[in-house]
Amino acid sequence: MAEVMLPLWFSHEAKELYSNQSIQEAADQDMSPSVRLQEMIRVIRGARTQGEERGVIQRECAAIRAQFRQADNGTRSHNLAKLLYVHMLGYPAHFGQMECVRLIASPRYNEKRVGYLGAMMLLDENQDASLLITNSIKNDLSHSSQYVQSLALCTLACMGSAEMCRDLAPEIDRLLRASNSYIKKKAALCAVHIVRKVPELGELFTPAARALLSEKNHGVLHGAVVLITELCERNIDTLEQFRKVVPELVQIMKGLVMSGYSPEHNVAGISDPFLQVRILRLLRILGRNNDTASDSMNDLLAQVATNTDSSKTAGSAVLYETVLTVMDIKSESGLRVLAVNILGRFLLNNDRNIRYISMTSLQKIVQTDHNAVQRHRGTIVDCLKDQDASVKRRALELSLALVSAVNIRSLMKELLLFLSSCPPELRAHTASGIFNAAERYAPSQRWHIDTILHVLTTAGGDVRDETVPNLIQLITTATDLHCYTVHKLYRALVTDISVQSLVQVACWCIGEYGDLLLTGECEETEPVQVTEDDVLDALETVLQSHMSSPATRGFALTATMKLSTRITHNVDRIRSIVSIYGSCIDVELQQRAVEYNALFKKYDHMRAAVLERMPVIDKSSPGHTNGESAGGTIKEMEPTKLTNELVLPKEPANQVCDLLDLLGGPGEPLHPTPAPSNTVKGPVMSTSGGDLLDLLGGLEVTPAPPCVKVYEKNGVTLKLQTDKQTDTGMNITLTATNSTEADITSLTLQAAVPKSVQLQMKAPSGDVIPAHGLGLVTQTVLLNNPNKVSLKMRVRVCYTSQGTLCQDMVQIDSFPSPTW
Repeated sequence: MAEVMLPLWFSHEAKELYSNQSIQEAADQDMSPSVRLQEMIRVIRGARTQGEERGVIQRECAAIRAQFRQADNGTRSHNLAKLLYVHMLGYPAHFGQMECVRLIASPRYNEKRVGYLGAMMLLDENQDASLLITNSIKNDLSHSSQYVQSLALCTLACMGSAEMCRDLAPEIDRLLRASNSYIKKKAALCAVHIVRKVPELGELFTPAARALLSEKNHGVLHGAVVLITELCERNIDTLEQFRKVVPELVQIMKGLVMSGYSPEHNVAGISDPFLQVRILRLLRILGRNNDTASDSMNDLLAQVATNTDSSKTAGSAVLYETVLTVMDIKSESGLRVLAVNILGRFLLNNDRNIRYISMTSLQKIVQTDHNAVQRHRGTIVDCLKDQDASVKRRALELSLALVSAVNIRSLMKELLLFLSSCPPELRAHTASGIFNAAERYAPSQRWHIDTILHVLTTAGGDVRDETVPNLIQLITTATDLHCYTVHKLYRALVTDISVQSLVQVACWCIGEYGDLLLTGECEETEPVQVTEDDVLDALETVLQSHMSSPATRGFALTATMKLSTRITHNVDRIRSIVSIYGSCIDVELQQRAVEYNALFKKYDHMRAAVLERMPVIDKSSPGHTNGESAGGTIKEMEPTKLTNELVLPKEPANQVCDLLDLLGGPGEPLHPTPAPSNTVKGPVMSTSGGDLLDLLGGLEVTPAPPCVKVYEKNGVTLKLQTDKQTDTGMNITLTATNSTEADITSLTLQAAVPKSVQLQMKAPSGDVIPAHGLGLVTQTVLLNNPNKVSLKMRVRVCYTSQGTLCQDMVQIDSFPSPTW
């Protein structure tokens, strides 16, 4: 197009409009039906707006459609190539599907190549047009040219449906036995796709896959190993059959490790690392839970671990796969230690990805090879200072897993130091891990209390809700440390009242042990003289602070009230403080204040007894935990034989008579009334005790709502409990517990029911399930079933266990029926 000179008096807008029109005309001229693919790409890239690009593509697609309707003019492959580029840009190109079918049937290689490429991009197994190319693929698989056969193999491996795989599987098996290595490696990968689509066809390829291991070509070997791996993963019988080829795989692997430099297969000094990784992965599958196969590969794994250079990424990949194989088979203890040492070397690598996968692997084996992992504790702790958030999280989880009774003091110092500077998203997880470790391995109660107080001071806003009652329970059991604890908490309260959990524990301790605080006789800390006014001033500051939550004010008000029996000179001030909150806007605080005022006025003689010091809280006491007795065990009741007469001790019989007297009955034993004829016959109760049992026979104990276990995996147990409210409504409670040694985090439950059922999910009680069954998470689901259809529910369980995201689906087809 010749350049046009515009007059100087043209405005800027007129020049731009004229320029756009010129470009549009040039595009119309360039986008003639005979335009080449390169020219179309140039024009599309030259578009300055999305609308301009869309217009160019619409005109070109219209021209392509028009040419598709015409007879074969030699430009079909060029038009389909342009249409594929349009498809890559995200525009619709489905009208080219039938053209792909025509080009695949063409005898010309250049058209067949574009047709197969279009089929792989525009067709999938759900399209009806894909069935039309089955016969063409079958014919091309028998073509004399290896390149045409290759096109058919690649297309079948990319988008072959189950029906196509069943029809063409014999042809693939024939090509696996061909003499051409180029065809055999592509046929092996095509067979992998067929096995994934139709697993029962795996037996067809087993003999050919076994024969491919004798090939020298690395491409064929790679395809054979991938095919054997797929076959072994999907069929136990095939796995047993291929365990016999372990020595042959070991010889192939040794040849790769010990071979000299080969330019064709060398990658960063490693001979064909891709094939080595595939063979090691197959050896891991074959050696799992099998002593014979594991013994055959122990020497090879040791050789690979010692002779592979880990300075390059290729060598690190081979070593990492070696470590996974060693840990998964029944390997020798020395070899496992060598594998852990390799992971320890990975921790020193500058590549953060390698450090990350190293700590991920160590996390999986820390329970079985704890001592071997402990040798790298210093390196793991240093990773807590890494700038990468993912590496830092992995290092934290691994450090918490390494805590033991031997290293609790030294490792806890590092964790507390990390807590003071860790990112906010890791603070809650760090605090929870420190609490669990301190509870399990605390060397003394004082150390335990100091550690928890340090965590509360540093990250008190990020701790779990149960931290406060757990710490209170710990303090009550440490009777020798009451004076030390109340002094330390008082100083923390005076210093900062922003940390609510710490303030709540401090208020509770001051209320319980305020007399020890006032005496000032504490051998554990420096003597500090605290007056009654000082203590009341601190509590009143908490009550009046805008930072205090309603729960914290409740703790402070109760502590103030309890001090009325522990001090002597400021009782009137306490009465005044309590009376102020009798008209508080917070209902809970107002109720407490009114009750305390009544205690001052009407029941002052009982105040000292009501506000006396709390007894020691025992975790195993009844009511503290569900299902635990005071002794920690529940003895089963011994079965007794029924006799014709119920014999009762003399004293209980007299007590029964006394009870009957209170009820207005006679003092002598009552005679039982005759039983109806349709009742079940049993022993006759002729004593007064039996009469009383007859009187109370109609009082049945209300059974607990039915509960069933619907999910149990990775230490996580999910139970379902139903409670029918109305004829059409039902309450369902989902309860999740954790029996592993680490907290389960990021727990989410999602439920789905039939369309005719209305579902409402309440907020869960939390998203962290404490380890060792120390807590649980509950979520209530409300169902309304107006049509009374058969109720089914599908629950998706998502959680994070030791850094690994787990997701499962649970199908619930039957619900436990309520008993009332």
